[in-house]
Amino acid sequence: MKKYSHKPDGYECPFCRIVSGVDRPNQGTKQRDIIYQNEYVTAFIASKWWPNNKGHVLVIPNHHFENIFELPVEYAAEIHRAAQIAAFAMKDTYKCDGISTRQHNEPAGNQDVWHYHLHVYPRYENDNLYRTKGFQTDPNERPFYAEKLRLWIRENL
Repeated sequence: MKKYSHKPDGYECPFCRIVSGVDRPNQGTKQRDIIYQNEYVTAFIASKWWPNNKGHVLVIPNHHFENIFELPVEYAAEIHRAAQIAAFAMKDTYKCDGISTRQHNEPAGNQDVWHYHLHVYPRYENDNLYRTKGFQTDPNERPFYAEKLRLWIRENL
């Protein structure tokens, strides 16, 4: 099948860095943000948050696939399995009212990291997720959420 690639020349993938176990001295994702990992996927607390939906999770394939057009079905199944695990963990620990998932492909689809990823958001009544803007978090804010989800996963899987 045809590939649709938009990553710039020399692109250094931040999600591949996470999977490889390398932390950078910046505000980005740290190893301690990871809540779940298996041979196919890694799930972690996102470094970009929305004001009323803190602690949302990104699920990525451990192998680099730029978008849905490259993603093999066995990875897609594992991504959605991990998203379901994250959703159950959020529902029990965050006491959220619902869950939303989002996934973007190509520039016109609002993709801004050139590695497939699925967002899993905790949702609350009148949270205005789609009317607010995301912001970069301090790495010290994320462990609170990561530990809650990791503990739930450890106790329930």
